Amino acid sequence: MADIMMRTSDRRDATLSMDRVTELAGALRGTVLTPGTPDYDAVRRIWNAMIDRRPGLIVRCAGAADVMQAVRFARDNGLLVSVRGGGHNIAGNSLCDGGMLIDLSMVRFVHVDPAGRTARVGPGALLSDLDREAQAFGLAVPLGINSTTGIAGLTLGGGFGWLTRKYGLTVDNLLSVDIVNADGRFLRASEDENADLFWGVRGGGGNFGVVTAFTFRLHPVGPQVLAGLIVHPFDGAGDLLRRFRDLAARAPDDLTCWAVLRLAPPLPFLPAEHHGKPVVVLPVFYAGAVEEGWRAVEPIRALGQPLGEHLGPMPYVAWQAAFDPLLTPGARNYWKTHNFTGLADGLIDRLVDRARTLPSDQCEVFVGHLGGAANRVPADAMAYPHRDAEFVMNVHARWNDAGDDDTCIAWARAVFEDATPFATGGAYVNFLTDDEQRTRAAYGPNFDRLAALKRTYDPTNLFCVNHNIAPAA
Repeated sequence: MADIMMRTSDRRDATLSMDRVTELAGALRGTVLTPGTPDYDAVRRIWNAMIDRRPGLIVRCAGAADVMQAVRFARDNGLLVSVRGGGHNIAGNSLCDGGMLIDLSMVRFVHVDPAGRTARVGPGALLSDLDREAQAFGLAVPLGINSTTGIAGLTLGGGFGWLTRKYGLTVDNLLSVDIVNADGRFLRASEDENADLFWGVRGGGGNFGVVTAFTFRLHPVGPQVLAGLIVHPFDGAGDLLRRFRDLAARAPDDLTCWAVLRLAPPLPFLPAEHHGKPVVVLPVFYAGAVEEGWRAVEPIRALGQPLGEHLGPMPYVAWQAAFDPLLTPGARNYWKTHNFTGLADGLIDRLVDRARTLPSDQCEVFVGHLGGAANRVPADAMAYPHRDAEFVMNVHARWNDAGDDDTCIAWARAVFEDATPFATGGAYVNFLTDDEQRTRAAYGPNFDRLAALKRTYDPTNLFCVNHNIAPAA
């Protein structure tokens, strides 16, 4: 059989014997794909259409044993390696050109223990998989806001969403992981076993190995929650955001309200003449009992004169998927992010000014309110350090035509630069694009400890297709 061209871990081209690939395939429950395999292009497709990379091999793992085989094969043959869970990462770090892709997307199991209030979850599972299984018992894990996001990437970077103010980050609710390290060894990490590794995977991304199972703590949520949207006209946006800021400072942990500056989608509860016009959207969520929620959200409803409101009881799983139509795969996406301890008047003015020049009807600036339980954890308790972040901004540039790349990217960078003087200097690693060199900003005071941990668990930097932490010298 013909040899295939591969990319090595030191970014050189080399040939790999097809006999070795056949031997690997025979040792797996899963399958091996090459660029000539019919399913190759479908499997390598990921959420962000800006990322178009062609791995030399795709190993579709069926379980932990396959992951161990794949890691050892990559190590023994000196191959560049990337790891895919849900394929939702904005930077496209689940793909590598010419190397080996370890694909976990088929490992989607979710096992819920309702008595112990825990869930054991596979690395290919999506948020929707875990939400649906846990909600059968009125339980949930704090996750993100798009149901097609992968559990693995979200968790390893931190994870925040509608339940974060009440129950903390996703990593704050992680009890243990099963992980295959750079030697191909299977390890379990928790507070009681390989505790140093457990510290690192809670926010350290995929730098330390391939997680083959997550165990989470579950909390009582729903199944009915109070949630919805309040949409305000853009005129007076600055004053509205100041009132939003002041209200957020007094909000109970059960209440989460974010602010989004964008063009109005064609929502049926908005007058048609406002569709496609700039608006301020306030997504509102209450984690407690619905009847208590109505009292809690009343101050938000009284912030101004909205154009429309769609707020009421709904299934938690429906709210978790409410923004999926705005975040479908196949569009081009570029993000810029900052953390803030507060929303200064000058910052609000700059964000409003930039929102007047949205370059596409899919672009937006969202400001998520964190605080609450997420900020009551010490910054050095785990790899994720940003416990001073009261608000997180994501400048979400999104468009369809590659000809608009320069315009949309330039707009996102301009918003970021305008907001920089007001930011903490920290960055949420899951929002970092591929062109950003902000790894130290992502890990802040924990960076040096992470680099030392990398030296212990991945001294050759096998897992380098990520926002990489190089092993300490």
